[in-house]
Amino acid sequence: MGRNGLFQHDRQRRAFADLPTVLVPPAVFGGLFIALWTWKCCMMVLFQNKIIYMPSLPPNARWETIANYQSQCSGISWREERIRSGDGTRISLCVASVESSSAPVLRKVYILYFQGNASSLPPRLPFLSPVLRMLRDKQPPLPVQYIMVCCSYRGYWTSKGRPSEKGILQDAAAALNWIREVEETSSDEGDKQPVSVIIWGQSIGAGVATNLAAQQALFSERLALKMLILETPFLSIRAMLETIYPQKWLPYRHLWPFLRNHLDSWEALGVLQENAIRHKVTPPNVVIVEAERDELVPASHGDMLERRCLELGLKVRKQSIPTALHNEVLVRPGGRTAMVEAIRQASGEAPSSQPKG
Repeated sequence: MGRNGLFQHDRQRRAFADLPTVLVPPAVFGGLFIALWTWKCCMMVLFQNKIIYMPSLPPNARWETIANYQSQCSGISWREERIRSGDGTRISLCVASVESSSAPVLRKVYILYFQGNASSLPPRLPFLSPVLRMLRDKQPPLPVQYIMVCCSYRGYWTSKGRPSEKGILQDAAAALNWIREVEETSSDEGDKQPVSVIIWGQSIGAGVATNLAAQQALFSERLALKMLILETPFLSIRAMLETIYPQKWLPYRHLWPFLRNHLDSWEALGVLQENAIRHKVTPPNVVIVEAERDELVPASHGDMLERRCLELGLKVRKQSIPTALHNEVLVRPGGRTAMVEAIRQASGEAPSSQPKG
């Protein structure tokens, strides 16, 4: 230890020596508390991506396969497609399709699905499959083909890379571009009928869905966004930070200026409406599906999103699924029925249930 070090150590020792004995323990423990407090704040800021996105929960999530769950998928056959995101990252999609009639298909409807922040796609397929089966078994006036495309974010399942908001939004756009490319290569040159797109996001996926829907440049007359389904949505990452840490004396809710992830559905809905007016297109209907007993997202978030849509002039309908927890909407028959009816309405099969707006 050099002379400077010895001098500082001696000065600190004398400072403690000058303190009354009764104040030494509070000073020591107070200093430790402040140090730990500061350390946790730094960790939350530096490692926020690892806190928000949980692709490795449960521990075997990255090694799940479609085959592990195919027998539980109500006769719906799923396949994996691999594509590249905007920055070249390889990501995976789960794709399945059903036809509502044996007659020649007259209309196609794509359902682009974005999952929550944990686990992988294969365990979700047994809960998504009954929705497709119910769509297949309905008898619409005209034959419809429903194609569900589930996007596995980077870092999730077999997708490469590490999750972040910027990267995941690129993955979402890449999944939509894949739909466009499939339609361009499979459709006849003279077939100019627009293809309907429904974007469906669950939990954190609702933030991905609203941000994708706000990018009007990704859509066209050939690829028309008809509906936005928000399942157990929240307002934004900042709003969830305040929900998880409601105590104002804790520092964590005040760390929002350091957020690199926002997934702000409130703002995205405003951009969606502005772009619709600018490009003179009809904005999509919005359906908000809540879990009545949601243990993660307060009901106020859904109420505020509904109010936001009404203020913007967007047609919106909100429905609460009785007794459902955050991840149980599709487990409940009422939740599956709500999704099916929303999709049928967007595809023109079912009459509108008088959305507000």
